[in-house]
Parts: sequence; structure tokens; C-alpha cells
Amino acid sequence: MRNVLIASAAGAVCTFILTVLILKKLIPVLKSKKMGQPILEIGPRWHKNKEGTPVMGGLSFIISSVAVGAALAVVFGVTRGVRTVIPLIISLTYGVLCGLIGMIDDMAKLRKKQNEGLRAWQKLALQFITAALFVAGMAVFCGRGTELYIPFAGVKFDLGIWYYVIAVILLAGVDNSVNLNDGIDGLCSSITFVVGAFFCAVSFFRLDGENESLSFMSALIMGSAAGFLVYNFHPARIFMGDTGSLYFGAVVAACAFIMDNPLIIVVAGLVYILETLSVILQVAYFKLTHGKRLFKMAPIHHHFEKCGFSEVKIVVTFTLLTVAFCAAAWFGL
Repeated sequence: MRNVLIASAAGAVCTFILTVLILKKLIPVLKSKKMGQPILEIGPRWHKNKEGTPVMGGLSFIISSVAVGAALAVVFGVTRGVRTVIPLIISLTYGVLCGLIGMIDDMAKLRKKQNEGLRAWQKLALQFITAALFVAGMAVFCGRGTELYIPFAGVKFDLGIWYYVIAVILLAGVDNSVNLNDGIDGLCSSITFVVGAFFCAVSFFRLDGENESLSFMSALIMGSAAGFLVYNFHPARIFMGDTGSLYFGAVVAACAFIMDNPLIIVVAGLVYILETLSVILQVAYFKLTHGKRLFKMAPIHHHFEKCGFSEVKIVVTFTLLTVAFCAAAWFGL
């Protein structure tokens, strides 16, 4: 356990430092190439001031995570056996693939000079494909079965082939939820740091550091989120873009699968899910009432913005909520 703890701490610190250093070089490059974020006209009017802020900052923590994760995989793969780090390798690969989807989307937005890139069905289809590859990888290389653990109830149900269907939907759903959560300065990074810290605590205090992949993956998430916050906290000097948010969505969901408790991400990451629910409710209510709105704007963090809450206040409130949800998730393990 001691070696895993030291390696995880070192991994988090190295990822943090690398992310900050890469961002320091990346921001001027993105600015020089005029790769700035387009802002929707229907958004809060004060967001127009952010137009032109460099996007695709997620590249920084994807690169740093892969570099540090690869180093950890090599060291522990050699000393403790490859099987101990296979879940880490699969999860990082899944994260990179989702980040690639986000990068394609970001590039399309920049090319079109508008805040709409890939069509919704195109993005969702790619997310389903990558999620299916992740689930298949965990089944083939990690021997994961089709039993689904129900948090708080403490029971498992063997769902057979339906497990794979639910798993793919859950992964794509969480990925999209994290993507929707990335709407104001520092929000997604702050919440993701807390969720990463939750999985890190689980790996050491509930699993005694025996799940190396979970320890390392959660450490990489914490280092990435903290490093990105240095330049992303209000006022943001760079945005992670779909490149970063889809990567974060993939790896936080992957952590739940690594510990073989997929549904726990719904509890720990409930803020992500509420963001998606607010969009679904907004659209449904709008259609049912022929034009009326349930919220001033969705996702719900924009509703609070339009109610007069500052970005910093929203970030602090949502982050504290995530701490509470993670505490609740602890008792559902």
C-alpha cells in the first residue's frame, strides 16, 4: 500500500506540474493561431466578453496524464505484473478516444466560427462506439462479468447481455453530462477534482491501496483538474473545450468501472447528472407548453447565472454539493 500511495501522490504532482507547464506554452500558441471560443448569442450576454478565449486546453492534461500514466504503468507492470495496470491502460485509452471526439468537435466549431461542431447524432454515435470498446476491453482483459452492484442496497444482479447495454448507455450519459457541466470558468475542473479525490479515497481507505489502477487513475484526474484550474479559474485564460470535458467524463466514469461499481458515479457525480436532467426537463417543458421555459436557461448553472449568482459563487456551491454527494456515495459502497 505504501508504494502505491507514494506513486499515486507522485503521479498527481507530476501531472499537475506538467499540465501547468504545457498550458503556459499552449495558451500563446492557441492565441497566435486564433483558436478562440465562439460564444452563442442565446447565452448570458456577459459571456460575449469571453469570446476569443483559447479553447482545446484539454490537450494539456490529456498529454500530461498519458505521459505520467504510461510511466506508472511501465514501473508497476514490471514490478507487480501487467494485470495490475491493465484497467489503467484501458481507461486512459478510453479517455484519449473520447478526448479525440471532443477535439474533432472543437475543430469543427473553430472552422465554422460558431458554437456548433459535430451534429448531436454524430457525437453520440462515436461515444457509444468508444464506450462499447471500453466495456469490451474490461470484459476481455480484466474478466469483468455481467453482475451489476446496486449502491446502498448491497446486492448484485446478473443482467446477462443487458449489462453491456446499460454500461454503454451509462458511460455515454456520464460523458455527455460532464460535457454539459463545462459552461463557466472553473466549474468542471473543480467538480472533477472532488470526484477524483473521492475515488482516490476509496482506493486507499476502502480497498487498502490494492487496486493500483484505481489509485493511479484517480491521482491523474486530481492532478489534471488542479493543474488546469491554475489557468481556468475565473477569469479563465483558457477553456478545456469538448476535448477536455469528454476526456474527463470518460475517465471519471471509468474509475467506477475499475472498482466494479458502475452506478456509484451517478451518486458521486450527481451534479453532472442534474445538469443533464435540467436540459431534458427544459426541452420537454418547452415542447409541452408550446414555448414556455422551466428554467431561465439550461444547463442549470446558466439558470443561476441569470438569477444573479456570480460564476465563483456557482462554482463554490456546486463543488460543495459534489463533496456532499461524494460523502453520500461513500456509504453506498
